[in-house]
Amino acid sequence: METLEAIRTRRSVRKFSDRPVEPEKLQAVLEAARQAPTWANMQCSRFVVVEEPAVKARISELSYVEAFFATRGYKSNPAQKALADAPVVIVACADPNNSGELRGQQYYLADVGIAAENLMLAAHALGLGSVFVGVFDEEQLGELLGIPAELRIVGLFPLGYPLEEAKAGPPRKPLDEIVHYGKYQV
Repeated sequence: METLEAIRTRRSVRKFSDRPVEPEKLQAVLEAARQAPTWANMQCSRFVVVEEPAVKARISELSYVEAFFATRGYKSNPAQKALADAPVVIVACADPNNSGELRGQQYYLADVGIAAENLMLAAHALGLGSVFVGVFDEEQLGELLGIPAELRIVGLFPLGYPLEEAKAGPPRKPLDEIVHYGKYQV
């Protein structure tokens, strides 16, 4: 799949078939994440691959933070079921001490964000689906997966074959609403 087409056609997938992800496809997705550029090439990203159903179910439970979703009218995290049902869950972490900080801005979030986009685009190009899940109980999730305390969990990515063909995505704002030339125009 051509890169710009992959960017244009990738959609968040929350319903997965029970078809397993082939090891070579999983490795290709992880390799795409590994190839992402990082602050000073420090490569702070770390990934935990989870395939055990009971562990994925617990990850799903830990992805609901009532205070966050209740204020938005949700009874659960919309991607919560995907975490339990997907054949694979990739937990993206970062070592903030192995990334940059300048003027109070920590770059580990950007580093993992770039790797995450590579991961999702590679998955799409290989016929797989994924979705970024960014709300979870970090402390309990870290304990469950044995993630060292100095690492930060940045996101969860259920991964697998989509149960149904993705529909057209929500409309995007036109460029003239989001792009400013020379200086910001109000």
